[in-house]
Amino acid sequence: MTGKRRMGGTCYFKVDGQQLSLNGSVEVPMNLTVGEDVVGIDGSVHYKETHRAPYIKAEFKVERQFPLQKLTTADEMTITAELANGMVYVLSGAWLSGESSYNADEGTVEMEFHGQELFYQ
Repeated sequence: MTGKRRMGGTCYFKVDGQQLSLNGSVEVPMNLTVGEDVVGIDGSVHYKETHRAPYIKAEFKVERQFPLQKLTTADEMTITAELANGMVYVLSGAWLSGESSYNADEGTVEMEFHGQELFYQ
């Protein structure tokens, strides 16, 4: 049960129901549209709005049973991050975005997943 005042800390990360071991770093977007300034040569200021891809980024401990093959090839995963503050992020239709490199010294890998929809619960 999440405490009323807890803002950070314990977090759970699941891919298609399989829990992965986090190394302490999870990032999720707080907004899915981005406002950008449009400044005219007369000094007038307006903005334009663009969409950004829903994503979840995390650093994982790479244990022997780490599902590397699945995470690097699947393109319809459902990813759930249960955060310490009680918020839950669900990314559906997810795939690995960009490159991921294993840090052998730390035994970790940072991965960023993009998807079709992000639900905030």
